[in-house]
Amino acid sequence: MTPEEKLNELGLELPALRPSLGDYVRCVRTGNLLFTAGQGVDQYHGKLGRDLTVDEGYLAAQQSMLNLLSVVKEEIGELSKVKQFVKVLGMVNSTEDFTDQPKVMNGASDLIGKVFGEKGKHGRSAVGMSQLPNNTAIEIEMIIEIED
Repeated sequence: MTPEEKLNELGLELPALRPSLGDYVRCVRTGNLLFTAGQGVDQYHGKLGRDLTVDEGYLAAQQSMLNLLSVVKEEIGELSKVKQFVKVLGMVNSTEDFTDQPKVMNGASDLIGKVFGEKGKHGRSAVGMSQLPNNTAIEIEMIIEIED
């Protein structure tokens, strides 16, 4: 089963590409590594720990990963060309006393685990930020290895 078929089986679909908010590209390929720019979300805004619950943050992280997978698919044509997720960095818009950033980021990690299996295992950082562009709840960037 392809990653796209697995997403469909989970009742999820890849969204349309979001417009860039500045003078940058969505991803850069060097050799067999793909570095993505950060992707926020349009559906969830505000701070975790004040405006949003951990469960809402989890869904925001899942949506951010879907946005990233759309970028990857646009770049490489099909998600089955992903060889390995290497590193995922999650930036969570949160209050200074909020400490559940890892629980929020599980939304992204759980998704790629379900869709990509062993290829989805990755290193990860989940950090709190005092603010993110457009007051988005989360922004995620990643590095993946792709097949030639």
